[in-house]
Amino acid sequence: MKGKKIFVCWILWSFIVFSFLWTVPGFSQKNPEEKGLLSVMHSLSSNDLFSYVKELASDEYTGRLTGTEGYNKAARWVSSHFEKWGLHPAGDNGTYLQSFPISYTRVFEECGVSLHVPFKETTIEKSYTYDDQFIPGSTSGSGKVTSEVIYVGYGVTAPELDYDDYKGVDVEGKIVLMEREVPVSPKEDTDLFKKWRPYSFHQYKLENAVAHGAKGMLYNYGPIGNPNNAYSEGFIYSHVGEEVVSDVFAGTGKKHREVVKKIKETLQPQSFNTGKVYTIENTTEHHPQGTGFNVIGILKGSDPQLKDELIILGGHLDHLGRCYEIMPGANDNASAVSVILGLAEALSQSEVKLRRSVMFLCFGAEEQGVVGSKYYLEHPVFPLEKTMAFINMDGVGCGDKLRAIAAENYPDFWQFVNQANQKYIHREVNPSYFANLARPRLDAARFMWHDVPTLSFSAYGAKSYYHTTKDDIGTITPEIMEDLAQLLFISVVDMANQDSLDFRK
Repeated sequence: MKGKKIFVCWILWSFIVFSFLWTVPGFSQKNPEEKGLLSVMHSLSSNDLFSYVKELASDEYTGRLTGTEGYNKAARWVSSHFEKWGLHPAGDNGTYLQSFPISYTRVFEECGVSLHVPFKETTIEKSYTYDDQFIPGSTSGSGKVTSEVIYVGYGVTAPELDYDDYKGVDVEGKIVLMEREVPVSPKEDTDLFKKWRPYSFHQYKLENAVAHGAKGMLYNYGPIGNPNNAYSEGFIYSHVGEEVVSDVFAGTGKKHREVVKKIKETLQPQSFNTGKVYTIENTTEHHPQGTGFNVIGILKGSDPQLKDELIILGGHLDHLGRCYEIMPGANDNASAVSVILGLAEALSQSEVKLRRSVMFLCFGAEEQGVVGSKYYLEHPVFPLEKTMAFINMDGVGCGDKLRAIAAENYPDFWQFVNQANQKYIHREVNPSYFANLARPRLDAARFMWHDVPTLSFSAYGAKSYYHTTKDDIGTITPEIMEDLAQLLFISVVDMANQDSLDFRK
């Protein structure tokens, strides 16, 4: 009798629970199409995305510097997946590869930075450690230079601003120590920054040093690797950090932070002869006539009219190559390409058809001056006025939170992502405004300059390593990539199937 009562109670309880769940919004009310959509969304797994990052960050692709065979291998590997999933090739001559010219420089192991310290009747040489204290300039000339170091502030000669860091110092045949950027910020004074902006480019700084006769440069930049610079044969430079800068200033009667602060406050140069002798040695091989590739696949829309409108999912495939050790670029930017691959498979294999077309676009040469996206915008596959939205991803694999850069520039665009997140994913995604005034650091910047509505996603909330050998697979948080992929899957399907889509208004 007791067992019968328990059974009856169990039946009653099950009925109550089932009735409750049936009334919960979204539990029973999902139509078959939505259920199918969610099934595909959940197929986007962290395991698959992590495996893509692991592949692209492996030594097989030697850091994916655009122009090198390592990058070409990576481009072919991505293309093979696009082909497997039936995407339409939108590159040159029926391929997935859109070629463009790019120069590149290979860096080899025989590199170093050292300080010569006079001691009694001899000289002691202090050598700095690779990666922590110096990294070779990724476009350095090949050779060795030993000379006194001249501090030249930001390395700027701007007559119209009544400013010249080289005034009063002779750098002929010398090594210059230089700051990155310029002494004014776009956040503090937009109009003033616009006047200084042309002098913030790495290429300008290097070429100006060469024009003043310098033979080498210690660039106070990280130290990180960076192939976004000019090349001048015989000009030897390396990126250095706090240890080297501190040693240069030691015993001069000046403190580095105070000197930089004074430049910013007065907008007057503070250049001086340091009296310190350094040697910079780099072994490089320059290739001025290289070829780079964007990788482009298209999922064609099903609607006779709307298929001519385009949504782009993009991110850069390249990284820094060897400098001189391999820079894996796991987070920057194998993570984004992995999300693109996950979305390409999910959207192309889904039974839910998209009315608009979707392009999967992996850029080359982002690290070399954001060249791949510039070339695409000059040679678009779809008319830019028919490109309704561009979703860019850069560094999306490390952390537990997401940034949506330029979301406040395009609030209607952002709402598709925000609503999808609130309904399905529930990840912290923080929108921001993007003034886009400085030199281009993202492919997103170039698209915005061409009036293409753009959101750019990145991850944060965990320790990451920018442009060093430590940006490896061990830094990756697979779950953040899964959430982003699922979030963008829902958002893209929603946008692609709207009767009207216009974020430019």
